[in-house]
Amino acid sequence: MDARRWLDPEVRDALALVPPLGPLTAEVLPAIRAARMADLDRMELSDAVERSEVSVAGPPGGSEVTLRLHRPRGVAGTLGCIYWMHGGGYVLGSARAEDLRFDRWCRDLGCLGVAVEYRLSPEDPYPAALEDCYAGLRWVHEQAAELGVDGARVGIGGASAGGGLAAALALVARDRGEVPVAFQALVYPMLDDRRTTVSSGWDVPVWPPASNAFGWSCYLGGLAGEDVPAYAAPARAQDVGRLPSTFLMVGALDGFVDEDLDYARRLNAAGVAVEAHLYPGAPHGFELFAPGTRIARQARRDLAEWLARALAA
Repeated sequence: MDARRWLDPEVRDALALVPPLGPLTAEVLPAIRAARMADLDRMELSDAVERSEVSVAGPPGGSEVTLRLHRPRGVAGTLGCIYWMHGGGYVLGSARAEDLRFDRWCRDLGCLGVAVEYRLSPEDPYPAALEDCYAGLRWVHEQAAELGVDGARVGIGGASAGGGLAAALALVARDRGEVPVAFQALVYPMLDDRRTTVSSGWDVPVWPPASNAFGWSCYLGGLAGEDVPAYAAPARAQDVGRLPSTFLMVGALDGFVDEDLDYARRLNAAGVAVEAHLYPGAPHGFELFAPGTRIARQARRDLAEWLARALAA
């Protein structure tokens, strides 16, 4: 299916103004990374949020992990915390890309925001990124008192590959039993390396099948087929019970829509509290690439309202 003919008209017009990413390959990856970093330098932020970076102990055998902290100015008392993983198909992106997101959330929700600078593939394939994320989450819990954070109100989340990492991190945290996770917010998460669903083969904008195959091959490295663990591709998890309350959103024209809705269905069947949103006419990354559209505003509002309830619980 050519999903472009079914795009929301506002989204279609917005995407026409955005330079197409095109299929990712090893040859174009360095240039796309550089262009993304240059875009971050042009981001306009408010003065209502204080931003800082800290280097924390990484996983065994790994280097230190950088965390980018976002704290609302003038907010007293103990805060809840949103621990977030950026997107980019496991091969692109930076914690700085979440500055605008936390510029809104820290002001509106009165929370501490933490974005983790995990290692990228193909230079550092699985489990490097996941273990970096786990090390950072463990540090947040260990330093909760110094950070002014309520350890019982630390939730995780991410978008795209970051959503996949968040889903995997929830599984790891559950199984290791060392750090609690209060909730997880999964924004069109990248969950299934097998790419056998109907939607995974659609001709979609932003993140087409070729880019998806490239991202997974870089992240998995030498792993393939039955050697891929659920911590690498959460859709493979046999047991999705005892996971934290979950928000999941995805566009109806996203190549991930089938795997995402199936994951939400399985969580629900396992007794996990799930709130799932499907946005018609929306492709992957729609609230980022078409932020002024009605459907993007609705998606941001739905997520923010759920996070407010989760942080208050």
